[in-house]
Amino acid sequence: MAAGGVNPSQLLPLELVDKCIGSRIHIIMKSEKEIVGTLLGFDDFVNMVLEDVTEYESTSEGRRISKLDQILLNGNNITMLVPGGEGPEM
Repeated sequence: MAAGGVNPSQLLPLELVDKCIGSRIHIIMKSEKEIVGTLLGFDDFVNMVLEDVTEYESTSEGRRISKLDQILLNGNNITMLVPGGEGPEM
């Protein structure tokens, strides 16, 4: 471990999310949606503001892809966060 560095195993979850501000993040929701965007900020409940967003939704007709400029995401609906993720494979 480098001087002044943090052992990754001692990193708290919100500290990891904080390190992702300004970078791309892949979010898997409780519903049939996955979201990829640039994280602008978040709060203690992991509600997130994202920009340059792509939303992937699985429907009975196949996968629907939507592009959004900016969203406020309710943290209560998040299942998993993938820092640096580029979205689901096609």
